Amino acid sequence: MVGGRRSWPPVRRSRIGGWWVALLAAAFVLLLLMIFVLQNGDDVQVSFLGSNADLPLGIALLLAAIAGVLIVAIPGTGRILQLRHLARQRAARQARPRPPGSVQS
Repeated sequence: MVGGRRSWPPVRRSRIGGWWVALLAAAFVLLLLMIFVLQNGDDVQVSFLGSNADLPLGIALLLAAIAGVLIVAIPGTGRILQLRHLARQRAARQARPRPPGSVQS
């Protein structure tokens, strides 16, 4: 006891706790998106690659944002996969036994 109080060991963070915080943040963002879409319900004409559609403004902007995220995420995912492949190749190369007298590169 320290100063008349029990001294508990510190509580470590867990994966479930991290997921819980992420879930609450995602729910808050979705709530904000729903409010945005509901407040921007006026129809606008959207033209893309020769096709035309009348969509609510909130939905059109949301689709544009999703397209922007995909434009960034697809090359990023490709680069991550490329780096993982390279790391696996290097790890396999280092794990191979070397003949005596060989030079390490």
